[in-house]
Amino acid sequence: MEVLHHILQIILQYYWIPLLILYIGVIGTILIENRNPSKTIAWIMVIVFLPGIGLLSYYFFGQKFKKVKRMKRIYREQSKKLLDAWRKESEIMEEHIDTLNERIGSLAMVYRYLKNQKISTFSLNNEVTLFINGEEKFPVLIDRLKAAEHSIHMEYYIWEMDEIGCEILHILEEKAKNGVTVRLILDSFGAPDVIKYLRRNKPDFEFQAFLPVTFSSLANSNYRNHRKIVVIDGKIGFVGGINISDRYINNGKNEVYWRDTAMMVIGAAVNTLQIQFWNSWNQTEAESFELGRGYLNRFPLTNEDASGVGFTASDPGSPAPFNMEAIIAGINEAKEYVQLCTPYFIPSDQLTTALMLAVSSGVRVDLMLPAQSDSYFVQHASFSFIKPLLERGVNVYLYKKGFLHAKTVCIDGKLAYIGTTNLDIRSFYINFEISGIISDRALCDRLNAQFLADIEFSDLITIRSWMQRSRWKRGVDSICRLLAPLL
Repeated sequence: MEVLHHILQIILQYYWIPLLILYIGVIGTILIENRNPSKTIAWIMVIVFLPGIGLLSYYFFGQKFKKVKRMKRIYREQSKKLLDAWRKESEIMEEHIDTLNERIGSLAMVYRYLKNQKISTFSLNNEVTLFINGEEKFPVLIDRLKAAEHSIHMEYYIWEMDEIGCEILHILEEKAKNGVTVRLILDSFGAPDVIKYLRRNKPDFEFQAFLPVTFSSLANSNYRNHRKIVVIDGKIGFVGGINISDRYINNGKNEVYWRDTAMMVIGAAVNTLQIQFWNSWNQTEAESFELGRGYLNRFPLTNEDASGVGFTASDPGSPAPFNMEAIIAGINEAKEYVQLCTPYFIPSDQLTTALMLAVSSGVRVDLMLPAQSDSYFVQHASFSFIKPLLERGVNVYLYKKGFLHAKTVCIDGKLAYIGTTNLDIRSFYINFEISGIISDRALCDRLNAQFLADIEFSDLITIRSWMQRSRWKRGVDSICRLLAPLL
């Protein structure tokens, strides 16, 4: 007993030595990883000022785990498989760039960026339909699903077991029983109830949980598949911010009005969506499938004025933050105006600089955010970035009718971005995201009209009114900003 007592005394007296070694080791690891400096400082502050909790948070959520290395390896392998097809499309894409240059001028450089970085092919032979909110999207989606003859591929972040969620699951089950190939990817963090339901009921179609989250793999929760993709018969595609949930249908049953945007594309651009789904499928534990006949299709160019569509996709394995860079490329070419809608605004330094340069060059820059977010910390962190933009002349609107969940950008009425990408660090660097880049005058006109309609339910913030907010609110903004690189 005396020996045990002596050992206990030594431990209590010198416990700080192994703890100090642990702290030095963890902080050294963070520094060696050569992260973004702001993220490095944020993690060090969390570890130092929240002893114990900070270390656990970093262990589960902060490390660059082997999972990221695997994502990068898969990205490289799949890029090699698609290289031959890319070369065949290269000349056609050059012709399309020339056509787009005549149509939208220097904004066509965004499509050249897609081509040079081999992010996605793009095409002119497309028909695009814009949806404002779920009440516009879901009836069309359901009709198209019911009419499917060959295959249905769906990839969603949030899918709830509510009225619309159950209805679409029933449609998938019926189509699978009738011989249609159905594959479904669900994010493990965003759709746990549906995943449990499918595992229990064993449907006639294939489904995969993306990056399952268990106690031993809590780090996976930091990498989320935030995409919302539907591909039907390899001919019809849907993408945008609208998840599968009743909350997006403003039928009076939900307390909060949800303002969101999505689009349907019919044409050659659907091949890119199909490939993106295939990429995600290969990130799961599922057996891969060949992108043969029926999955990829040819669409003749029948209308020279048809919509130009490309997609920019990025994930933790991407060589660069492609979604962010594509937006900045467009902002840099703006001549008249830039309209941005996002529910979460934690911009990178590059995006902030691009917005400031645009407004300083005489471009009208309008940024719309929700007045009331669904995340306390993210909203206050977002608010901390507003003051310098106001000082430079950016128009900032706070949407008050409900929750603004749309992720859209419209430039000069000539180029639009519609997808899943928020204007925040998480979307740019951590999540699996995708956005359509569309050259279509009618769609841009409607997107612009919707932005003007939303202004009627928004408050325009002035630098004077913003600085008159209480010190408490401004202080909370500043504190939450310190955590911005981690949100």
